[in-house]
Amino acid sequence: MDAFWFTDLESLEAISQDDVTRSLFLRMAQMSQAGRLTPFLRELEADRDLDEQTKLTVAELASDGQFLHAVEEYVHRTSALH
Repeated sequence: MDAFWFTDLESLEAISQDDVTRSLFLRMAQMSQAGRLTPFLRELEADRDLDEQTKLTVAELASDGQFLHAVEEYVHRTSALH
């Protein structure tokens, strides 16, 4: 995971800086860890307010457990700095 930290630091920082985005990613991380991501992905697919590209991007990120873990860890480690 160390290589991930250095190559995607800007993405992690951008996620942590936006309240709505940070909340979404932390919720997806929690759902992923609890094995409850499938209902979220179904609801995402059925959402008529989102365009297809957004749906695909969110679904791809939500399905990447390593990325979600990295986001969660980054947010918790840097929360004192923000």
